Amino acid sequence: MTGKQKLELTWIGKEKRPRLEPRILLEDPEKSYHAKFKNSPRPLGKPPRSGITKASGEGLGVREDIFDNRLIFGDNLLALKALEQEFTGQVKCVFIDPPYNTGSAFTHYDDGLEHSIWLGLMRDRLEIIRRLLSEDGSLWITIDDNECHYLKVLCDEVFGRPNFVANVFWQKTPTRENRTDFSAVHDHILVFAKCREIWKEVRNPLPASESQLDRFTNPDNDPRGPWASLPAHAKAEKGRRQAQFFTVITPSGRNVDPPAGRCWLYTESRFYEMVADNRIWFGADGGNAPRVKKFLSEVQAGLVPSTFWSYQEVGTNGQAKTELVNLFPGETPFSTPKPEALINRVIHIATNPGDLVLDSFAGSGTTGAVAHKMGRRWIMVELGEHCHTHIIPRLQKVIDGADPGGITQAVNWQGGGGFRYYKLAPTLIINDRWGNPVVNPEYNAAMLAEALCKLEGFSYAPSEIHWWQHGASSERDFIYVTTQNLSAEQLQSLSDELGVGATLLVCCSAFHGVTAAQAAERWPNLTMKKIPKMVLARCEWGHDDYSLNVANLPMAAPQPLSVNGEPRKAKSKAANPAQANLFAEDDDNSGNEPEILEWGENT
Repeated sequence: MTGKQKLELTWIGKEKRPRLEPRILLEDPEKSYHAKFKNSPRPLGKPPRSGITKASGEGLGVREDIFDNRLIFGDNLLALKALEQEFTGQVKCVFIDPPYNTGSAFTHYDDGLEHSIWLGLMRDRLEIIRRLLSEDGSLWITIDDNECHYLKVLCDEVFGRPNFVANVFWQKTPTRENRTDFSAVHDHILVFAKCREIWKEVRNPLPASESQLDRFTNPDNDPRGPWASLPAHAKAEKGRRQAQFFTVITPSGRNVDPPAGRCWLYTESRFYEMVADNRIWFGADGGNAPRVKKFLSEVQAGLVPSTFWSYQEVGTNGQAKTELVNLFPGETPFSTPKPEALINRVIHIATNPGDLVLDSFAGSGTTGAVAHKMGRRWIMVELGEHCHTHIIPRLQKVIDGADPGGITQAVNWQGGGGFRYYKLAPTLIINDRWGNPVVNPEYNAAMLAEALCKLEGFSYAPSEIHWWQHGASSERDFIYVTTQNLSAEQLQSLSDELGVGATLLVCCSAFHGVTAAQAAERWPNLTMKKIPKMVLARCEWGHDDYSLNVANLPMAAPQPLSVNGEPRKAKSKAANPAQANLFAEDDDNSGNEPEILEWGENT
């Protein structure tokens, strides 16, 4: 074999990638919402000296009202692209509950394309999510058995196998389904870190439960406080020293040897040092087998999360439905919502107050509601109309302190904060009646300037002093956007005002009185680009929907009938040529509005 080989997951159309337009976000103040008051910063419960706390999982530090959360209405792939410039490397936790790809939408389509389309759509989102994550950030994905194992391998490819953290089994229901061959009672939560070596040093342990804390007592009034006892012996594996095999004499005079196949945890000399330090417990009468005392004050701060989360700990789909019914009486709840307790545990492990949480499959808005109650900043994206019918009313109740369900009591949530509502701007470039690309007339001057700043890698920050300064990429590199046809005199004036040592990208409809070569020589501090020619080859303009459009999928050929009138099973065929154009650059964007299988999570 020649060349370096690697193991990877392949699928039909994997090489096809969308050239996404980085849209700007437009706030709708009428849909934004904030509390009528601002709470004073509230210190969160600090753990006792032991590091073990009965706290609900808010985290440590100070919880302050947060008003600059974001709810974005629009296609979630375009929304992720829109967030990329501003939030790259800033998101601490991403929780997503993508569609589980049960196949119900693919009855009439070529077998084998279903997984390919789903994987391609997920891959494009995961790659942007990884760029958005901070170095100590993590991704949590709820998924069922239909696509879990494909998704695991895909995430290995995007994040790297060393950054796989865990596959958590969540017991989503305690009941057994007896009408099938196997009753599915769990979902998976795949956990990946941006860099596991960093993440494992900062992730939070779980708070101890009441039953776990009750194990610590102090029957001998030890001044070091409550303790729990553990066996003083271990498995006698290869490598154990002979000095760990000896007979212990208890205070009552009884001889005790380690059980068969086991040895003491310590050598004889070290064991009796522990006895002298009152760290070995022989029972109240001094005649029991020895046990090691582990003091509450000395154990690690909290519990290491396990990979099995029972319904008693984090709730069920049924409990989540009840939470939604209480919020929206008389309405049919989402099919598989996630309980607030489940999201609470994820956010507790992955973040601290003030950290940024992202959910690009917002569904009913559980992630944002829980993050808000826990004092985290959040961004949610949702395309479905339930963004307006469920998410906004739900968040308004959270902010007003009128949501008594979920984790409200556990974290002592009393209301406050707010969020801003955004929608994706329309595409920047459209075709006029003659098929020529032009700037979308829906864009005003400010929108155009912001859009070109994003496309050219500048931060949009209009200057109050310099009329020509719409954004900057550094302290000495600026951008100016205008739809005017600039003359040589205007360009000279710009160059003079800019001065030596600074540079300006001038985006204009045209310039006259000088050629491009002459302009570059005459004004070395200016760079001229023409609108819209400068951006035409950058993106797929006019592509507003990257969700799963059933009508855009390749249709399967009609099956021929057999002699008895039954459909004859066809052999597998090569992918329809249309499959290669799912993300093609020459998408004709016919403007039809096909039925959409929404890409919204069910939380």
